[in-house]
Amino acid sequence: MSAVASVTHNPQETTAAKRRVALHSMLAAFAMTLLKLAAGLLSGSLGVLSDAAHSGLDLVGAMLTFFSVKVSDKPADDTHTYGHAKFENLSAFAEAGLMAVSCAWIIFEAMQRIFQHDAVVHHSLWPVLVLLTSIAVDWWRSRQLGAVAREFKSTALAADAFHFASDIWSTLAVLAGLGLSWLGSEMHVGWLSYADPVAAIMVSLLILRLTWKLTRETSDVLLDAAPIELRESILREVKGVEGVLAIEQARVRRAGSSTFADVTVALPRSFTFEHTNELVQATKKAVQRVAPDADVVVHTVPREGSTESIFDRVRAVAARNNVSVHEVSVQSIDAKLRVEQHVELNESLTLAEAHNFVTAMEAEILREVPELRSVLTHIESEPGTIEKASKLAGQDASRGDAESESERIKRSLRAVAAEFPEILDVHEIRVARSGEHIHVSCHCTLPDALTMGRVHEVITALEDRLKLECPEVHKVLIHPEPETDNHR
Repeated sequence: MSAVASVTHNPQETTAAKRRVALHSMLAAFAMTLLKLAAGLLSGSLGVLSDAAHSGLDLVGAMLTFFSVKVSDKPADDTHTYGHAKFENLSAFAEAGLMAVSCAWIIFEAMQRIFQHDAVVHHSLWPVLVLLTSIAVDWWRSRQLGAVAREFKSTALAADAFHFASDIWSTLAVLAGLGLSWLGSEMHVGWLSYADPVAAIMVSLLILRLTWKLTRETSDVLLDAAPIELRESILREVKGVEGVLAIEQARVRRAGSSTFADVTVALPRSFTFEHTNELVQATKKAVQRVAPDADVVVHTVPREGSTESIFDRVRAVAARNNVSVHEVSVQSIDAKLRVEQHVELNESLTLAEAHNFVTAMEAEILREVPELRSVLTHIESEPGTIEKASKLAGQDASRGDAESESERIKRSLRAVAAEFPEILDVHEIRVARSGEHIHVSCHCTLPDALTMGRVHEVITALEDRLKLECPEVHKVLIHPEPETDNHR
């Protein structure tokens, strides 16, 4: 879809232009009301008097429009967080009501003339001149109001323009009625006296039909209804944004000349904050290609992507638990998959607290990744992560007989662990070879109340001692467990 061109207006210039044209409209309505009232009183024409009453209602509507454009351009505040633009729609709705009332007045006066016919019309040129002047003024004002309404998308000014345009038809009906009434009196044709009220009724019914259309449009805006085609166009544009998995919700509302869009999109949960922010900005631009001046709010929800790997899903669980994992590896043991990972926790936690947290996270990983058989987590305190990584760097392994080598490493691990008074037990020892490297993993039981800082110190020292005893070991993964959760 091609981008919609938009013209950016200075807010002060916009407000000044709208107020100026609304003020001119109000002054014109005031002048026409006085002239028609005077002409009606001098001629005794009910048609002219009813048109004067119609113009009086126009004056009230013009005053309401002037007030509404003044209020609607006020900036948002604490009690009107979406701004005051909807006041224009409220004004347009009220003006539509005034138009309906004026039509009802004209119809009532026309019926009075048809059934009672007790008014005496004094034919003269002045009422005709006043009505012709009124038509010229109404035509000029409706064009001016309509142009500014289209430029600044003002519903209140558009309603006022429509109101003045409708006045032209009602004035023409009154003028035609006066002409036919004069012709009837000159030619002594009695039934022509009904031409004025009949024409007035027909024009009033036409105006009522147009008023109903205006009322329905303004009611839709007041009730937050938006054009279906606008929402569908927004959905098409947002769906075209690369990276958006789905549109969870899209809401659009209008207030005066403003459009507000609220969009919720599903994004891959593996995306970083930076990438997510880029997609949010791309989504806003997509909406504004359809509604150039729209105020857009984009919400994001994380969703599993179709191309996520086991590593992505494990890291997604860690992100939900607000922890960092690293050195994540997936191993196949007896055709069953196992994940090994390192997780960083606050060093002020006790071992029991840390173990309970990790156990719950491992259970969540197993639910998230059903193809896994088990998860082994090495718990680290946050300050110790970099130090540990540097100690592991550059280690290598040597070859040997697999069975005897495995047993020798296990015996060495148990012997080294016995040198640490905090270590109560070492169990579930596994020795595996990956290419040229030997990996060792085990569970280590320690006192519940031991802080994670001390746990890290003990485990790091155990790893270092084991590598001194068995230099062929490339990597050691120790899962600390509290004494109350000993799995021996």
